[in-house]
Amino acid sequence: MGPDVPLLNDYKQEFFLKRFPQTVLGGPRFKLGYCAPPYIYVNQIILFLTPWVLGGVGTLLYQLGIMKDYYAAALSGGLMFVTALILQMTNLYAKRKTVRVERMQIQNTLTDEDEFEFSSCVGSETVKFIIPGKKYITNTVFHSLLAGVLCGLGTWYLLPNRITLLYSNIGGTVTIFVFGWVTVCIGEYSLIINTATETATFQALDTYEITALMRPFYIFVFIAVDLAHRFAVNTPILEQTNQILHIMFLFLPFLWAMGILPPLDALFLWGMEQLLEFGLGGSPMSSNTKLLVMFLISAGTAIASYFIPSTLGVILFMTGFGFILSLNLSEIAFAFKHTMISHLASSKSKNTHRGLRIQIGWREFIFYLTVLTFALIEASLLHHFAGFSSFSKASPQAIASYILIVLLIIMWILREIQRVYLFGVFRNPFYPKDVRTVAVFMEKQRRLMKVGVVRRILLTLVSPFAMIAFLSLDRSLENLHSVSVCIGFTRIFRMVWQNTENALLDIVVVSIAQMLVFNPDLWWNRSLDTGIRLLLVGILRDRLLQFVSKLQFAIAILLTSWTEKKQRRKSAATLITLNVVFFPILLTFIAISALLSSPLLPLFTLPIFLIGFPRPIRSWPGPVGAAACVCSDTVYYQQLVPSLAVALQSALAAGSLGVSLPGSHYLCRFQDRLMWILVLEKGFTYCGVNIKGLELQETSCHAAEAHRVDEVFEMAFEHQEHTKILSPNHHFGHILTPCTLLPVRLYSDARNILSGIIDSHENLKHLKDDFVKVLIWMLVQYCYKKSKTWERPGSADKNKKGSFAENQHSGAAERSRPLREEDSFSVDTIEDWTDDSDIFDLEPSGRMKDRKEPGQLGTTPKVHPSIPGSVETQSQDVPQETSPEDKLYRAVVLGLPAVDKGKQQEVSPQVEFSCSYSELLSIPAEWRTAPLPPSKVNEMRQRFPEEWYHFILSQLDFFHLKEKPSNLLEDLMKDKALKDLYVRGALSCCFGLFGLDNAVPAPSHVFRAYTGGIPWSVGLDWLTGKPELFQLALKAFRYTFKLMVDKASLGPAENFKELVSYLEEYENDWYIGLVSDLEWQQAVLQEKPYLFSLGHDPNLGIYTGRVLTLQELLIQVGKLNDEAVRGQWANLSWELLYATNDDEERYSIQAHPVLLRNLTVQAADPPLGYPVYSSELLHLPLF
Repeated sequence: MGPDVPLLNDYKQEFFLKRFPQTVLGGPRFKLGYCAPPYIYVNQIILFLTPWVLGGVGTLLYQLGIMKDYYAAALSGGLMFVTALILQMTNLYAKRKTVRVERMQIQNTLTDEDEFEFSSCVGSETVKFIIPGKKYITNTVFHSLLAGVLCGLGTWYLLPNRITLLYSNIGGTVTIFVFGWVTVCIGEYSLIINTATETATFQALDTYEITALMRPFYIFVFIAVDLAHRFAVNTPILEQTNQILHIMFLFLPFLWAMGILPPLDALFLWGMEQLLEFGLGGSPMSSNTKLLVMFLISAGTAIASYFIPSTLGVILFMTGFGFILSLNLSEIAFAFKHTMISHLASSKSKNTHRGLRIQIGWREFIFYLTVLTFALIEASLLHHFAGFSSFSKASPQAIASYILIVLLIIMWILREIQRVYLFGVFRNPFYPKDVRTVAVFMEKQRRLMKVGVVRRILLTLVSPFAMIAFLSLDRSLENLHSVSVCIGFTRIFRMVWQNTENALLDIVVVSIAQMLVFNPDLWWNRSLDTGIRLLLVGILRDRLLQFVSKLQFAIAILLTSWTEKKQRRKSAATLITLNVVFFPILLTFIAISALLSSPLLPLFTLPIFLIGFPRPIRSWPGPVGAAACVCSDTVYYQQLVPSLAVALQSALAAGSLGVSLPGSHYLCRFQDRLMWILVLEKGFTYCGVNIKGLELQETSCHAAEAHRVDEVFEMAFEHQEHTKILSPNHHFGHILTPCTLLPVRLYSDARNILSGIIDSHENLKHLKDDFVKVLIWMLVQYCYKKSKTWERPGSADKNKKGSFAENQHSGAAERSRPLREEDSFSVDTIEDWTDDSDIFDLEPSGRMKDRKEPGQLGTTPKVHPSIPGSVETQSQDVPQETSPEDKLYRAVVLGLPAVDKGKQQEVSPQVEFSCSYSELLSIPAEWRTAPLPPSKVNEMRQRFPEEWYHFILSQLDFFHLKEKPSNLLEDLMKDKALKDLYVRGALSCCFGLFGLDNAVPAPSHVFRAYTGGIPWSVGLDWLTGKPELFQLALKAFRYTFKLMVDKASLGPAENFKELVSYLEEYENDWYIGLVSDLEWQQAVLQEKPYLFSLGHDPNLGIYTGRVLTLQELLIQVGKLNDEAVRGQWANLSWELLYATNDDEERYSIQAHPVLLRNLTVQAADPPLGYPVYSSELLHLPLF
């Protein structure tokens, strides 16, 4: 589609223009889209201004000196509480009244769904329209009480005398009083009358009516600062803050309307995450529960350190708990629980955990205990013998600083040298060039793997101990019972283990600043201890990186809106000009967004930038991996994820993926598969990730972006031009930066056109003969495997010849009774008849369509009674027991008396074997009842591949028989009765699949036989009545077809031994069937080495073969711009949850080769995105 596709269609534009004014005003609906009586608008205006009127009563009484300020506030609050209760009770009364008369109402189906019919000013419909009411009685009371408190405190907050004391300006007082009350009225209306839909929406559903509390909460925050200023004496900073907030109070409606202030659920989650990461040294968590628990434990640790009386105790406490809290505690708890259950049950407990989990055993426990012990010993010894020395260029702490600087430089070099691009700009000359196979890649990367091992040791063991040495020697720890020391050092002692790379960078920056600035009177040295300096440097580092990333994202949108022709809208030039003119404002927006750690929201992904509301780093409220749009392609991601996770843990530990922090996004590409990886949490020697799989059925937008991804990766990994040293990255500025290649065990997908094979007359001519051979091999193997469960014939009474045949016959006779009636007619099949069908046809042609489903073939056939008044006559040439199934010679004769079918008995003929052991290979009796003409049986005897049959028998070993004659195989080969059974068995299957003629099958018939969709025939009807035999025949035919393809490609089999090896390979290493089969998905999950499927393109009229091959192949991995992803997801959330713009052809979902807009939307969590696979949290060990 063109770039000027509407951002919102006409219906959504009208909807948005109605919703947005309602959001700005807090809930009043003044734009309805249809004509409404004037009193609807008047009533809403009165209700909107009611808090102002009630607050004005208290304000007037205070200004006149009749009441004190707090009594006036209490009066206004009480009046508002009573008013709110009355309004809610009115709504409840209107609802009950409507319920009583609802049955008498006649709905007009021609009116719009949101149109109401109003009868009077205070009618029930009017009340319900203006005051929708609360879902829960508890909220009715609570929100009414909160409305009263809000009105009372708002009155106190906006008293004119109080405002005059702050500003000493009458004009300012009037402005703040008027517009301040507008803010309060907006908050009150959304709380008690009608809650507006917020532009800042985090949850798709507001189950507990939390949205109504959002605006009052922010009003309470402003009032709380004013109250603190009232009761705190001589606090200049509070006075200045209160003055600023009184002015900002007027802009609260604007902040609400723009969606800058987060909803309460997102606010608390974001606040806990920020405090945990930057205040307590922890990591963002993958779930809300883990976040809350970890926040409480971490906060408790910081508080407890305040009360420890000795400096040595403080250091040991902080070092120990910093290490323990940086571990993967949830997995340790799981492993402990698993071990305890195993011991209590005195048996091996079943492993029922979800996903890929770290197996924590005694080795890991001893490793952690050893590291903790050495860390405590080091910290205590250094602090005891060398602590509290002033910092100088030769002090012990300065020496530790030099070591840390060297470590940082070495680790930075070792990390960058493993990536394909240095800084994302120049190609790394040490990275393997033009690598296409795993063996060559692993050989060339062996040196880089050694580099990764060295870096892993430095990162995991050397750097943390060096940083502990630096911190243990710091003089700031002398200040016991200091809040700043407790917060700063508790944070950094944990961050040393939790986020080693960033902690190392922060300490190096602080130590360099300390070396350069020795002036003790400087603010940096006088007012701040080392812990607080590290905290400030950590926040500054994070916000600066976010600012740079957001700026890159904004510039990419600006440039591509013009350079990419398909993104060049008519408004592009105007928008670019405005952004250039107001570039300082754009930088301010980016800076505020970075400061709040909130996404930069490009409206409709155009260069119109807004500040998104702060939210957790994972962007979505639901549990990780809880939802995905599961389809047939999901199974391919399920198969590769465990192997990909193993490869990822090596890459993350080595550093070849760069600095991977919570919130980092990676994109993996292999053939048509795209894997989206999100890092959710990280700690000492572990990392938690979520892997999503995107759809394989590419749309045009998906294909365009996937093609650009392939170009980016090919330029980095495959093109020969990189032999030039430090060649530039031609796709610099793209949100995807290639990192490395990962060897992963997965399926490669090859599709071939079978023209010249399936339509070759020579190949089709040999198809029937090969089918007979494959079928004989399969029948012999089936009977041989089944014989292993039987007793040896010699152990039975030897006088009872054919005892096994009799037992077999008796079981078959019982089973055949329900089966023999299966081919009669039923009411269920009437819908398959057509106008062209003869009423006396044996079966409708559409009946076979239902048999194509694999799940139906194994079910018990239905009993179909015959047509009433008809008679079934049986042929005398066929044994009596087969005549009910013999529809070839059955005629339907009208007018004859009905025959009782229950009196007919199906009896299998007795087979006399010349070898008693032939019973072991005897075909089941019910498989011998096909209605075969004797002439065809004789013809099959002539065509029967006797040498092949003898060769197959000669390959049997009968090891399961304890006693067997030495000439057993010779006796079996000479048994003509046994051979005759296989003749009839082979002919029965040929009869079902090909019919009785000897014509060469057409390619269309071969395809339909392969898929199980053969047109109905008498032989097929008999064959499908034996589901197990039908499955064997279908399997044999598919093997035969695969054999035909292999013979055409590789040449014919030279001898029987080679042919058997083909068939054994098919049986053991292949799944040959259809992609739609359930068994296909099971074979993928079981990791069958090869899978083959036959397909047909009706548009081109060609037949295709698809081969999946399981092997270790190279997956390309690149790092995405985190802020580009968060920004596009923020727009997606706004566009779908607020603007409800779910148009599948909307502009913001169209292909964007640089921003990967379509792929980013796909990777969002459902219901906004639609990944076909989403893993639960995967715990990757990094040691």
